[in-house]
Amino acid sequence: MTLPNMHDAESIPAAAKAEIERILQSGDLFRYTAAQDAPVTLLEQEFAAEMGTKYALAVSSCSAALFLSLKALDLPRDARVLIPGFTFAAVPSAVIHADCVPVLCEVGQNYRIDLTDFESRLDDNISAVIVSHMRGHTSDMDGIMALCDARDIPVVEDAAHSLGTTWKGQNIGTIGRVGCFSFQSYKLINAGEGGILVTDDAELVARAVIMSGAYEHNWKKHGHLTNQFARWQNKLPLYNLRLSNLSAAIIRPQIAEIPRRVADGRRNHDRLAAALNQTPWLQVPDALNGEERAPDSIQFNLCDVTDAQAQAFVAEAAQLGVTVQLFGMSKDNARAFWNWEFLPEQRELPATRAMLMRACDVRLPARLSEAEVDAVAQALVLAAENTLPERRAFGT
Repeated sequence: MTLPNMHDAESIPAAAKAEIERILQSGDLFRYTAAQDAPVTLLEQEFAAEMGTKYALAVSSCSAALFLSLKALDLPRDARVLIPGFTFAAVPSAVIHADCVPVLCEVGQNYRIDLTDFESRLDDNISAVIVSHMRGHTSDMDGIMALCDARDIPVVEDAAHSLGTTWKGQNIGTIGRVGCFSFQSYKLINAGEGGILVTDDAELVARAVIMSGAYEHNWKKHGHLTNQFARWQNKLPLYNLRLSNLSAAIIRPQIAEIPRRVADGRRNHDRLAAALNQTPWLQVPDALNGEERAPDSIQFNLCDVTDAQAQAFVAEAAQLGVTVQLFGMSKDNARAFWNWEFLPEQRELPATRAMLMRACDVRLPARLSEAEVDAVAQALVLAAENTLPERRAFGT
């Protein structure tokens, strides 16, 4: 079998290359140099229109967007922010940078927030919630929003992996008070680095714009919310988390590619999931009712295996050409909560730990063909047959 390159992103559109050359010739890299219509400004307008929100603010990373969202909510120092135990280390880090305290809740075998544990933790003096749609898996947003709305707790969506995903027809990232997206190189839109937040909350975005680095009166170049901006002039600290015009030039032509990349990514994911689910050892959790994912990777659980067998499977898959990350057994993995030694409060999460010890992660770029996806499936199934117990015939 011939295995594809699983790591490279899609090439940057030609329109971006032409715009980059224009910007380099002008030397106009800073978003606030132009009187109007800087590439970053145009990106914000176009992305907000794509998501169906009133406002967008482009920044240096999704982590920066999460941090600014919490600061813009004007939470008190040491406010407690509830996050899922399955997320990337950047999420609790953003909470700490915002002078808040991360509080963890359990996540189930399907990678979604355990609503029972979530509800019990909400009553632990929680001031805000970050819902991480980790690896694009959407938790029960109806249940989460009902619980948070009843307590008047704002919800920030970490949609770094979920651009293009919908929940009952609504774009993920537009359900909570604010949604944060990533343009890091392994995301649906690739700028190497970068992020953006979207919201309909005028007061929140005004505060976020100033804190992002709109010093003096540069906020006027955002073209809206003059009264809100003026109210906060000189009253908020500047964190200088701006996006450059070069990054915006790379991002903007890719917005039009979102529908095609979503469709291709979902096709590839579902094709591979169907093959893996036919084995007795590999299980891809079903989507929730109402969830339409936009995946660029696949996650599956190893069923009824020992630690040694799990490690053997990962090693065999690597020998066959497919890199598998086993979240809980990969040394110093930034997605394993027990490695977040910087947390001011530690909590054991037995259900989340058990899931992470058997949850596998494989990158699955939308650009792969069906034949390439089939080659990946064959390699993973063969690795399981060669290393895991009860070696039954494929499909039985």
